[in-house]
Amino acid sequence: MTSTWRTSRFLIDLARPQVMGIVNVTPDSFSDGGAHASTRAALQHCEELLRQGADILDIGGESTRPGSPAVSLDDELARVMPVVREAVRLGVPLSIDTYKPEVMRAVLDLGADIVNDIWALRQPGALAAVAQHPSCGVCLMHMHRDPQTMQAAPMAGDVVPVVAKFLMERANALRELQVESSRIVLDPGIGFGKTVAQNFALLARQRELLAAGYPVLAGWSRKSSLGAATGIEVAGARMVPSVAAALLAVERGAAVVRVHDVRDTVAALAVWRTMRASEQQDSLQEKTTT
Repeated sequence: MTSTWRTSRFLIDLARPQVMGIVNVTPDSFSDGGAHASTRAALQHCEELLRQGADILDIGGESTRPGSPAVSLDDELARVMPVVREAVRLGVPLSIDTYKPEVMRAVLDLGADIVNDIWALRQPGALAAVAQHPSCGVCLMHMHRDPQTMQAAPMAGDVVPVVAKFLMERANALRELQVESSRIVLDPGIGFGKTVAQNFALLARQRELLAAGYPVLAGWSRKSSLGAATGIEVAGARMVPSVAAALLAVERGAAVVRVHDVRDTVAALAVWRTMRASEQQDSLQEKTTT
């Protein structure tokens, strides 16, 4: 499996788990809708996430919470383009959360680094938009049905092999268009048309997804499954379970975690890395004394 993620401007080192900070430029996100809807507020949030230790910024102009209405192309461009135009100057990888090929092309032309698509490039023209770019990164996510209906009729049965097969097929579709494997990351789509039990099965068996040979991005932050497991009903109050889920995902091989609570996730991963370093040192000492 590749240890780097090739993107437009950056070769991202995945040997160290990367923290992707969420920047919602929307009035209706399930967790922080409206908080960063203006360009100025969104840019201030970008800068704050970087101070907290974010490695990548993920900017989105359309909410994908269950039941959320679709946003027109013009509205999404009006929300996202001014933010991207300024954020490319921050000197960090920029991911754009969109499924519209017109938005993909527009942000890539501005210098954005990654296309993060909940539809895994299944919208007409999306595959070509990424394939025709010489080096942008892409995150392909599994989603059952669509945001309007996915939780009304979630998947049935054992979802892990189904998700793994789907993601491999979408990666292969890109590879057939001569897109290098080093540009591709896979996301199992926690909360996108799955039950609580199915979401936790994807976490428990996340290593099965790694068999495809691509890095995995895990997006557990503030999801309703965490609320179901903990009894915390308010999304914004789910910081502790979100950090716990991110840490468990990294422990099971995730290369990138997409989070709202950047400072706390970064701190938790620092503890995890320190423990791992000590563990490796102990193992090395055992080998040298035997």
